[in-house]
Amino acid sequence: MIDAKFARYDAYKDSGVEWLGEAPAHWEITRNKDTFEERGNLSISGDETLLTVSHITGVTRRTEKNVNMFMAETMEGYKLCKKGDLIINTMWAWMGALGTANEDGICSPAYGVYKPKKYQHYNHRYFDYLYKTPHAITEMTRNSKGIVSSRLRLYPKDFFQMRTALPVEIEQTAIADYLDTKTAQIDRQIDLLGQKATQYGKLKQSLINETVTRGLDKTVTMKDSGVEWIGEVPAHWKMRHLKNLAEIRGGKDSKAVDLDDGGYPVYGSGGIFGRASKYLYKKPSVLLGRKGTVDKPLFVSEPFWSVDTMFYTDINKNVDVKFFYYQCLTIQFGLYEYGSAVPSMAQNVLRQILFATPEYYEQKIISVYLDKKTAQIDSIIATINAQTDKLKELRKTLINDVVTGKIKVVPEGGAA
Repeated sequence: MIDAKFARYDAYKDSGVEWLGEAPAHWEITRNKDTFEERGNLSISGDETLLTVSHITGVTRRTEKNVNMFMAETMEGYKLCKKGDLIINTMWAWMGALGTANEDGICSPAYGVYKPKKYQHYNHRYFDYLYKTPHAITEMTRNSKGIVSSRLRLYPKDFFQMRTALPVEIEQTAIADYLDTKTAQIDRQIDLLGQKATQYGKLKQSLINETVTRGLDKTVTMKDSGVEWIGEVPAHWKMRHLKNLAEIRGGKDSKAVDLDDGGYPVYGSGGIFGRASKYLYKKPSVLLGRKGTVDKPLFVSEPFWSVDTMFYTDINKNVDVKFFYYQCLTIQFGLYEYGSAVPSMAQNVLRQILFATPEYYEQKIISVYLDKKTAQIDSIIATINAQTDKLKELRKTLINDVVTGKIKVVPEGGAA
């Protein structure tokens, strides 16, 4: 355990390092070349544990990653790395793709592997926190070489020239211990809020499913819909194919109408991704994914353009648009999609999907009810997400302030 004080150190100095600002007076201002050196050893057999680096998870085993990237036939000649080494993805350092290894292994020859120099003050967990701060990543970007951001490379000689302010190893350990504890506490809160938001999302979907297949009057006579995933429906409702409720139309390429700003929204299966000088359709519509994200129908009330990965619908006059949208939210897309690499939906398959459908006046009553109820749930979820965002920002700020000495952390038994 450590005794951490939310206070500043007794004295500070100008570090002379732009991304750090002032630093505790007793911390050493040093360049990375004084702390690290390249490991430089290569695997002979290629049989060691393969490690990979990402900006999200840091250094992890390749087997723990769900990736479909090409694997080399042999990993002979891959770089050896030892527990505690700092590993940087040279091509993605500007995104924060780096971290320290928690075990021995090997990694891609394209990575930079840096070991601490002998007798240097070094706790790898401290450096793991330090170099993932936004300011540190910005500094790595500044020292990277390349014409455009996607081509930037952080080469060893440039990494070695970076300067930082470092405490002695006992303080590094105290800081890492403190942050391990505090970030774990924050992460638990974030996880609980995420579970809560997920439950409300499930409640919303359950409400929609129940209401658009069974209606609001629970006393009416029911009948078997003939569709397994729908079950029983009110006896006076009719089973109608989607093609009898709306006409499905294909999107078009937007290159000829692209705008940088203004105009009309351009939709793909992932949502809005651009603007257009013209609209493809101006009436309220429900958009259905053709390729990519196919299980998230969108309701659009303004003029829009959709590209060829997204169908749009011309909805019949005797169909309430919002009710039709809620119907589409109940589709079991997994039963109808095809394509293992890129999920896809065929227009003719969508047109044959059956819905239980009441008369227009009842559709309207149901859609108004669902608008109100789902808006209430969405408001709760938005509040939860805002709390989550605040915790994430708190986590980021706490790490930055502690590893750069803005908040004082005292090792157990040390002077306060």
